[in-house]
Amino acid sequence: MTQSGNQADSGSVAALAREVEEFVASGGWDQQPQLFALVPTADILRQQPNLAGQLDQDSEFTPVAQDPLPEGDLAETLGRIAWPDTVHGCALAQEIIVLPPDAESELPDVDAAGEADLDHLRQAAAAHPRRTEARLVAAVLRDGSASCVLRLKGKPQTEEPSSDTDEVVQSADLAPNLIAALHATLQP
Repeated sequence: MTQSGNQADSGSVAALAREVEEFVASGGWDQQPQLFALVPTADILRQQPNLAGQLDQDSEFTPVAQDPLPEGDLAETLGRIAWPDTVHGCALAQEIIVLPPDAESELPDVDAAGEADLDHLRQAAAAHPRRTEARLVAAVLRDGSASCVLRLKGKPQTEEPSSDTDEVVQSADLAPNLIAALHATLQP
């Protein structure tokens, strides 16, 4: 990874990750994983000038939502994706379960888990009393830069939806395996 990949709080890829997360967040929780192509805004406007009023023309790239991902193994699905040269990056938004580090010892052994055991492991994590639901967005560009945004779902303080206490964290180091898998989709 290049040095720009470690500087997640600056640059266009960090802004793109936040933009994708905010877009997905506007749809609420309980969504399927969503993939986005990151395309130069100038290229889109050259091909479709009628979109000028809908796109942020100051942004170098525009996230373009793709068809929903098929159900199943996300790593396997990403392994079959190859982007054309017109796509300069990609982003993936997915909901995950986050556990405190000490809770991992309460789960079945990950190293010995076979395919059936992985489902059991996911169910155990989802049922854990100290779990936190979260949305992870990872964004990468062909130049090697990357950023992740993690929105931890807060507990509602009142009945009003706007009173949730979500916490948002941004760092390129949040999901190194996902970053690597997304970079692989951009290889020739």
